Amino acid sequence: MLRCHRNHHHRTMNGLYTILLLILSNVFMTLAWYGHLKLSEAGVSNNWPLLGVIVFSWGIAFLEYCCQVPANRMGFIGNGGPFTLVQLKVVQECISLAVFAVIANIMFQGQNLHWNHILAFLFIILAVYLVFMK
Repeated sequence: MLRCHRNHHHRTMNGLYTILLLILSNVFMTLAWYGHLKLSEAGVSNNWPLLGVIVFSWGIAFLEYCCQVPANRMGFIGNGGPFTLVQLKVVQECISLAVFAVIANIMFQGQNLHWNHILAFLFIILAVYLVFMK
């Protein structure tokens, strides 16, 4: 009984760490993919060659992978985590959209969310629900 409780606690903690690492990973991912647009908008990177922008984004993406890979390893059911491969992917996509929405609203304030965007996010949340159904 004690061992079963310990395993459940271990899976729960792995699940929590997975979600936190996925959030952090997606912050870095969003900054890597779209941060250079803000730098360009601010005039910081206008004279950078495209290769320079790519290398800059890769530097940020490296931090994304430093969070993403451990999140997937500890969250995967085959490694003692609580999530199947499909569940990991759908949860990651949901987190990705939520993080993107927050960062886009902070960095690009003219990019408002409309009803259809919110409806699309609700469908993603519905996908998370469906993927966890037995």
